Amino acid sequence: MGILYEASLGAQPTQQFKRGAFGAGRNRSGARPNPGHGGIAPLEEEFMSQKALWRLVAGFRRFREKYFEVENSTYSRLSNGQSPKTLIIGCSDSRVDPAIITSSGPGELFVVRNVANLVPPFETGGGHHGVSAAIEFAVVNLKVENIIVLGHRQCGGIRALVSGLHGESDSFVDRWVAIARPAHFRALAAHPEADMESLCMHCEREAIKISLENLRTFPFVRKAEQERGMQVIGAYFDIESGHLLGLNDATGVFETLDV
Repeated sequence: MGILYEASLGAQPTQQFKRGAFGAGRNRSGARPNPGHGGIAPLEEEFMSQKALWRLVAGFRRFREKYFEVENSTYSRLSNGQSPKTLIIGCSDSRVDPAIITSSGPGELFVVRNVANLVPPFETGGGHHGVSAAIEFAVVNLKVENIIVLGHRQCGGIRALVSGLHGESDSFVDRWVAIARPAHFRALAAHPEADMESLCMHCEREAIKISLENLRTFPFVRKAEQERGMQVIGAYFDIESGHLLGLNDATGVFETLDV
């Protein structure tokens, strides 16, 4: 069981980590591989890596104490099913966790995260459509009342698009952020003199609009809007100022929310 077993007993981390669930620090003979010959990182680096993993395990222990080990716990209710009211399509960026930003608890949000919080257009062809499948499940099965596309400042995916970081490469990132290429063109046309930082910011916001447009190419999204009043909303989190902005559908302008 290794480190997971120690954590369950309340043990404290030491430099002599028992490997197992989080890696194999020694080979089958019991000897530590030589870092200079394709082996693992030096002991100090390994120790720092294990400390990061330990924090995750300790965090899970606190989570369990808060949500499971109390009378009428949150998960005693959630074990019967989920009924979130809002789907948030957010970015994979580690700084913009939708649940943390909105102070939401377990079961309150259905969340889809990907590079640059993009929504592909509706299509019925082959391929793996993970984002589309999640949207369908949220709208058709969970019947969410709101869909929020949550973009943010300093988005790495949008910067890759604007800067041409991946050029004409066949990378996954390049193909994915190409969904937002119309946003780049719009930002360039509206702000031809903008520097890189400003251009990225404008493109981040335009990309949210592209995702909202793509959402409405899904028949079940349009149907939910028309028949049961589901809302489709654009939002932008400025991680530099700490402000949250909402898209005014009438003006096409992102306005700071008074919260």
